[in-house]
Amino acid sequence: MGDSRVSVVVITWQRREEALACLGRLRELPEQPHVVLVDNGSADGTADAVRERFPEVEVVALRENLGAVGRNIGVRRTSTPYVAFCDDDTWWSPGDLSRAADVLDDCPRLALVNARIVVEPSGAEDPIVTELRDSPVPAPDWLPGPALGSFLAGASVVRRDAFVRAGGFSERLWLGGEEELLATDLIAAGWELCYLEELTVHHRASRLRDSTHRRRVGLRNTLWFTWLRRPLVPAVRRTLFLARTVPRDRTSLLGAVDAVRGLGWLLTDRRPRPAVVEARLGRLDEAQRRSTARRYVG
Repeated sequence: MGDSRVSVVVITWQRREEALACLGRLRELPEQPHVVLVDNGSADGTADAVRERFPEVEVVALRENLGAVGRNIGVRRTSTPYVAFCDDDTWWSPGDLSRAADVLDDCPRLALVNARIVVEPSGAEDPIVTELRDSPVPAPDWLPGPALGSFLAGASVVRRDAFVRAGGFSERLWLGGEEELLATDLIAAGWELCYLEELTVHHRASRLRDSTHRRRVGLRNTLWFTWLRRPLVPAVRRTLFLARTVPRDRTSLLGAVDAVRGLGWLLTDRRPRPAVVEARLGRLDEAQRRSTARRYVG
């Protein structure tokens, strides 16, 4: 019968076949969600191919690649209380969108749930799952799973109202680690985020990716987030840790230079998170230092 509580927003760029495969799987879900595909300026005919094969899908064809901001545009096209995000190389297990909606219905202070991620075709869990499951962030008693300090957008369902009020994903960060800034702003506004073991997203990583560029942007965005929202001492500590541990190569240098180029607007927009939020999320620092899934290599 479908589930009218959840829509799905998919962003894509230059991955026509992956996008078509993703939409085919979404069409088979029992929830029958309204799907908005935001094409970030692809030149491979993605938008036309989707319109032809999936006329029920709402297609937003952008003229340029806006990265994660494409999700903001997609969310504005929805009217459901909850919105699931999906990348063009991920897909949700049948019934899990409804399960996520049930949990969000029951927990009005919960802004977002993050699913377990399974790597295909092996069926193994993504290494990041262990970190989500063992999150050190203190959780209130009512939370249905481990509390999170960040999330993975392509495996999450958000409360639309909370997402919109928080401003969605930053235009500055484009794509790559953009979730951490939004997560902190949601938590500072009084919302909770959590990991739900019973939800599953499948990820078949596309070969059409520039891992070097992603590492460069990811390092820049980590530094930008650090100086936008962390108090001075933790920001200095995090920056020194990155300086010691990132590969000493051209990509890391360019990422650092990119970060420094944002100094002017960083100083203007800097809003360290409240002390109570910093005390709570500061526990993530040690876990991130030990992380094998967050290395700036590739």
